[in-house]
Amino acid sequence: MDVGITASFWVLAVVGVASALAVVFLRDIFRAALFLVLCFFTVAGVFVILSADFLAVAQVLIYVGAIAVLIIFALMLTRGTQQGSPSGRFRFTAFLVGAVFLVTMILVVTGTDWQAITEAPTGSTTSALAHALFSEEEGFILPFEIAAALLLAAVIGAIVLIREK
Repeated sequence: MDVGITASFWVLAVVGVASALAVVFLRDIFRAALFLVLCFFTVAGVFVILSADFLAVAQVLIYVGAIAVLIIFALMLTRGTQQGSPSGRFRFTAFLVGAVFLVTMILVVTGTDWQAITEAPTGSTTSALAHALFSEEEGFILPFEIAAALLLAAVIGAIVLIREK
């Protein structure tokens, strides 16, 4: 494996884990949201290293471009959210649930026989993915159209419900 790819993976991994820890441990919610954006960008960088260009673009567009911006706008428009939850009564329960989840993930990762490819794809994976999703003979055109119509109806319904009377 190329030394540059390995080094960039480790840089992205360290920055990603550090930003994820900052999201969890920072008391300032706005800064935690900014570190969440950084964490999303590092995940997209790992997708680029893995030659999964479609997933990298989807990560940036969906998570960074939509969800993180929505979280930041919600925090900016909400008053009195300078500090996180001052009460620590759920700390032990959250730690216990996190520890159980971590042990479960370790058992699953170590107990699964992973099938790996021997070499990275040389070309773009986007066209093959688009053909698999949207081809007429075996694609998913209709479910995508139905999901788009349902999302449009949900947005219109939310606007109607929120509109001041």
